[in-house]
Amino acid sequence: MTNTFRAADSLYHRFFAHPEMVADLLRAFLDPAMLGELDLEHLRRHNTKFTARKGERRRSDVVWEIPTHQGGSIFVLLLLEFQSEVVEWMALRIDVYVGLLYQQLVSERKLKEADGLPPVLPIVLFNGKPRWNAATSLRDLIRLPTASSLWRFQPDMRYYLIDEGAYLEEVLEGSPYLTAILFRMEHPGNLEVMVRAARDVTAWFAKHPDGPPVKQLFHELLLAGLTRLQADPLPAIPDDLQEVVIMLTAHIEQWAKDYEKKALDYEQKGRLDGERKGGMEILLDLLQDRFGSVPDWVRSKLVEADLNTLKSWSRRIFEAEKIEHIFQ
Repeated sequence: MTNTFRAADSLYHRFFAHPEMVADLLRAFLDPAMLGELDLEHLRRHNTKFTARKGERRRSDVVWEIPTHQGGSIFVLLLLEFQSEVVEWMALRIDVYVGLLYQQLVSERKLKEADGLPPVLPIVLFNGKPRWNAATSLRDLIRLPTASSLWRFQPDMRYYLIDEGAYLEEVLEGSPYLTAILFRMEHPGNLEVMVRAARDVTAWFAKHPDGPPVKQLFHELLLAGLTRLQADPLPAIPDDLQEVVIMLTAHIEQWAKDYEKKALDYEQKGRLDGERKGGMEILLDLLQDRFGSVPDWVRSKLVEADLNTLKSWSRRIFEAEKIEHIFQ
């Protein structure tokens, strides 16, 4: 895992350590039918004891206990994934984690068989560049003919996927939820998109002054995004998020002009390089027709010459008695 993903892991863990952000995420991206069963006003963090294979605790896996309107609770297992690649065995990992969670609940709450087990909703929040294409059900990983009588004995754990990069900017921009703005700032196509998202963050907090205390986290996320997008040195970034947006709005037009100029320069350079390469190939063909084999020292001169020099040599080709005369 790269340093970039480690930073994102830490930042997202801080975002979703707040119950308001978890509730916002679920309201924005959970299936409405499931959402209707949950009492998101009273969710609380559940202290888990999951460990990875090497023994260290997984900081990015959090469990929230949410009351249901029918009575009882559901445990939302939220996995924040910041891998550079898709995790093919995620369904198996989910199955293991849910088993560990159930063991913990049975032990700590001294559950009896008559009590039964509470429902669990595993959610994978993926922030990577590629689109997620791994199996979302454990049964999809089990190699067994569909007609087999053994299927009823196979586990059927599945998880709910939220793949940030799969949502279009136009869809997210119309969303009223804070996590939708978070996704836009994590996957901006350009500086203008980032600035619009930052402007929407400040507008959101203006409408929700009692919202979750994550404004400083958005400031950090914005700074990280600007560092990725802006090749030139950044101006001094204010500490206040709203002041950053004002500063960016003033700079965005100049940045856009700079990018447009660079694009035109690259386009012109590419056109000249193409003309020079074409001129070199034509001159080489003419030299071969006129003098037969072309020595290596001539080929080296052709490769190093600019377009005007190639044109000058081409004008001499029919007057020169020897190939050396062309390059004198």
